[in-house]
This record gives sequence, structure tokens and C-alpha cells, in this order.
Amino acid sequence: MGDLVLLPWADHATALGGATDGLEVEVYDGSRVPEAKSLERAAFYVPPYMSASHTVALIEAMPHLRVMQTLTAGVDNVWPHLRAGVTLCNAAGVHDASTAELTLGLILASLRGIDDYARAMTTGTWTYGRRESLADKQVLVIGHGHVGQAIIARLLPFEVDVVRVGSRVRVLDDGTPVHGIDEVGALLPTADVVVLIVPQTFETTGLVDAQFLAQMKQGALLVNVARGPVVVTEDLLDAARRGHVRAALDVTDPEPLPSDHPLWSTPGVLISPHVGGFTSAFLPRAHRLVADQLRCWSTGRPLANVMTRPSPLG
Repeated sequence: MGDLVLLPWADHATALGGATDGLEVEVYDGSRVPEAKSLERAAFYVPPYMSASHTVALIEAMPHLRVMQTLTAGVDNVWPHLRAGVTLCNAAGVHDASTAELTLGLILASLRGIDDYARAMTTGTWTYGRRESLADKQVLVIGHGHVGQAIIARLLPFEVDVVRVGSRVRVLDDGTPVHGIDEVGALLPTADVVVLIVPQTFETTGLVDAQFLAQMKQGALLVNVARGPVVVTEDLLDAARRGHVRAALDVTDPEPLPSDHPLWSTPGVLISPHVGGFTSAFLPRAHRLVADQLRCWSTGRPLANVMTRPSPLG
């Protein structure tokens, strides 16, 4: 018996456009543990999207696994379980549009008070008043990978001044500077909006702490569409309660956020439940990526999105 491919989609034959033809495929949607013989033979594994942690930990029981293809851009949860010799590929490109859309949505909703208006609707209250515009703001985007660039592309038509921060200082082909992470302290005091779109690594965990927040402009908006632990929650709570900063968060620490957590009721904080990439745009892009990867793998061609332990900012 040959190699086994584990996929999360029962309709893979049609969804992947025939990419699984000639391959032995077993469907694993995370609802049960595969049989031991399936784990023994698994060579190519695509875990279900945003499923329980055990679906990733399963790779420790796959002695012949050669390729782990995630459906997430972040792979920080995979590294602790991955043994040497297994190729890890992420879903770069799959979530760019969706996450960038939500980022803009969170910024606009927070600046324009759309969450306040939605709450006022429940009591029929006409909450007329002056709100902040995104136009003319300076937006500091920390992280210049695929999603960071997609966010920037959608920000520019809003007549903003975008300041880019990446893993290293460089100048783009069009002459645009990308600042290094060591420059963030000098950039924070003039930024009206700070967007976090970094992978969670040793270097970025706790990046946004009390010192970082204190350097932010009074009343500035922090937008986290990266990973929850990039921000020190207690420090953010303190800064938000004092009115020093506002926050729009698609990710939190802890996550899911308990119903009694003070972040829910802190003034100036807007929360969405880690849905940045989970839209109607997700599945078509995920299917295309996995289909292409399977065709490359089965014919011995190089895979896309092969990961090494990432630099912190892209």
C-alpha cells in the first residue's frame, strides 16, 4: 500500500479539479481521530481550518509524513510538533484579501463609531456627532509580508500616509522606504493608526507592551490582525481604560476570549472573533492552493510556500 493523502474536504475530487485523481485520499475533518493505519501511511496532510489543536498535534503520530500543508498563514502552532525532514507549507495568499478587508473594516468601524451606532439601534437612539475620518491619518503597518502588503494596497485609496515596518530596512522598487523594527519607537508618536500583521514568533510575542503603548499617540488606534500574544493584554487594558489608546482586535490573548473578560466591556475596544480570513473568498483560494500543491508533490516539482522558521516581520 502506498502513500496516503489526508484532506478535510469530502468533495475533494470536484473541489480540487481532479488534482486527487490517482491518489489515495482519506477525508479527515477533525471530528474523530484517524485510524492508526491511516496515521502510519499519511504522507501529505492538510489539517482542517481553524480546528482544535489535536488536529495539528496528530503529525507526531505520522512517521512517514513528508508534507504538512496548512490552511492558515500563521504556522506558529505547528513548529512544536514538526520533526526534521517534514516540509511545512503555509497558506500564503489564501487569506490576503479577506484579512485586508477586515482590517479596513475594523479601522473604519472604530474611527467612525459604527459599533456605537449598532448598539444605539437597540434603543432607537439617534447618536449624531462628529467622528474621525480615516482620510489624512498616518497609518503605521508593522509587518510587510503578503497580508501586510494587501492591507497597504487597500489603505492607499483612503488618502492616508502609510508608514511601513518590516524585518529589515530596505527600499522598494518604487523608492518607498520600509523601516526596521528597531525604528518603531521613533515612529509610534506620530501614528494615528497602528496595524499589527506579524507572525507570532519569539521576537514578536509581547511586542506591544506598556512601553510600546506609552509611545503611541494619545487617542491612537491599535489594530491587531496578527496573533493575540503579540499584545500584552493587561498592558492594553490599562492603556485603553485610561483613554490613551483605542483598540480594534480580531485576535486576543486568551482566545477564545471568555465571556467575562474585561476586554469586552472596555471603552474604545472593538472585537471580532478571529474571522479575518474566514470569508466566502477563503475556500476557492484554499482549493486552488492545495490542488496546485498536490499536483507538484505527485509529479516531483517544487512546492510553494515552503516555510523556514520565520523572521519576525516579513
